[in-house]
Amino acid sequence: MSEELYATGLTHLDREGHAHMVDVGMKAVTQREARARGVVLMQPATLELILGGGMVKGDVMAVARVAGLMAAKRTAELIPLCHPLLLTHVSVEIAPDGQTSALQIEATVRTTGQTGVEMEALTAVSVAALTIYDMCKAVDRTMRISDIRLAAKRGGQHGELVFE
Repeated sequence: MSEELYATGLTHLDREGHAHMVDVGMKAVTQREARARGVVLMQPATLELILGGGMVKGDVMAVARVAGLMAAKRTAELIPLCHPLLLTHVSVEIAPDGQTSALQIEATVRTTGQTGVEMEALTAVSVAALTIYDMCKAVDRTMRISDIRLAAKRGGQHGELVFE
């Protein structure tokens, strides 16, 4: 069975089926970028409190943005088989959506290296969403974190891929 797993392209498994960190030493150094998105859905009153600066814990969007930035830089400490990367750019944007009573989160991460930054972008969005939840849970326990996904990536052998 382990030979089948390895043959399927699951690169984090060796021929015996054991987890291992992929050797990227022979890969070309290229500029790489990943963009991820997610959303935190909430009650309209919660969104109003956030936008009006009425949350007791402080500026929700500013704190969540910083949390996402910090998380991107620490991804290799959180995801066991991720390579530690020198990130050249991280941005986390959070935008209110009054139509859906939500905060839309988008993270963009760049590096010049031998492996991509998809996990860093996804981690940034995830931690920003969790921070929003944590800062607002006292007033809205019905919040829902949703649709965390990779939106686009470029660099490496596959070039540019846009998923939405």
